[in-house]
Amino acid sequence: MNTTTLPTSIDDTAARLLALDYVPERALATTVYLALKLQRPLFLEGEPGTGKTEIAKTLATMLGRPLIRLQCHEGLDLAGAAYEWNYARQMLEIRLTESSARAAAGGAEGDSGRQQALASELFSDRFLIRRALLQAIDPAQPVPPVLLIDELDRADEPFEAFLLEVLSDFQITIPEYGTVKAVTPPIVVLTSNRTREIHDAVKRRCLYHWVDFPDAAREQAIVERRAPEAPRKLSQEIVAFVQKLRTLELYKLPGIAETLDWTRALMELDALVLDPETVNHTLGVLLKYQDDIAKVKGSEVARLLEQVKRDAQAGV
Repeated sequence: MNTTTLPTSIDDTAARLLALDYVPERALATTVYLALKLQRPLFLEGEPGTGKTEIAKTLATMLGRPLIRLQCHEGLDLAGAAYEWNYARQMLEIRLTESSARAAAGGAEGDSGRQQALASELFSDRFLIRRALLQAIDPAQPVPPVLLIDELDRADEPFEAFLLEVLSDFQITIPEYGTVKAVTPPIVVLTSNRTREIHDAVKRRCLYHWVDFPDAAREQAIVERRAPEAPRKLSQEIVAFVQKLRTLELYKLPGIAETLDWTRALMELDALVLDPETVNHTLGVLLKYQDDIAKVKGSEVARLLEQVKRDAQAGV
């Protein structure tokens, strides 16, 4: 696999992302460009469904690099994220060596020699299981990958300490094995939905960008690129309705991912424009909590739709 050259400017970065149907705001394109040029990790924080994960996938496609994804979760540790030893295989090798030594001529001397040889191999490459972090900095990688550390806020706080060596020096020290260091640093993208604060030590090693909900113009551009088959009038009404929905005090506001899902759902229903009945019946595509649905359903849907129609007539 051949890597594509890095963008030469902010405008080039924005254009190449746009060519892959990722519609970036100028500030995001600037941060991405600087992260690539400075070889610094990119830390993206924001509400769920605003395109944080998608930027890593798009970068991998744009640069022709493999994507290695570490999905964070509660209880994630070094063994799950970086490496572990294949203890079952090590034990099997030990038992096979002992069995072979007992059967071989030479008695205790032969047994000792075989065991010493095995001991020197137990913590070698063939017993090392490489997880996402170690794979990303493996010097044997033919192409430096894009490493996505997704939803870091879901992991326990102590896990962040494991990341510091990777984010600072693109290396991992394995006590029994030695230090593994990337020849060329991977492109690292970390995301967080901010369910908890990420430690300053992690943030200091990254370039930071808050990924906000898109404004109406950008959301319209995203819908037109990601769901080009949607009638323009319908997509405009969808975007206007979602924009107004985000002004309400809801437990979970719909992101751009929900806007796109709703657009595709309405198209499956052959909708040409929004009407109260269709919106009420499909609120579960946009909203993921019953309390939010109950708050919006019925009179609130009718009120929002009336505003959307009125704004459209006024050319707002």
